[in-house]
Amino acid sequence: MPVSAIPKAHVTGHTAGVIKMIADRSTGRLLGVHLTCHRGAEMINEAALALQLKATVTDMATTMHVYPSIGEGLKLCAQGFDRDISRLSCCAE
Repeated sequence: MPVSAIPKAHVTGHTAGVIKMIADRSTGRLLGVHLTCHRGAEMINEAALALQLKATVTDMATTMHVYPSIGEGLKLCAQGFDRDISRLSCCAE
């Protein structure tokens, strides 16, 4: 998912980068997360916890995140597994 899809990225002016999640196709279990973006080092802690707890993409997609925040990008990326995130209405999902 491009970081430019995160509303807060536009506020901060840091829209370059990507967030990538890898999940098991049959179970939805999160297998890995790659962050190449501004504040990625802060977000990786949440991703590491999700991996430790054997979270699924659905778990990540339904976890409450502050709006607007860069960390919201993890939720948006997870939502992208079964939704077109370009059609979501900011914090409504």
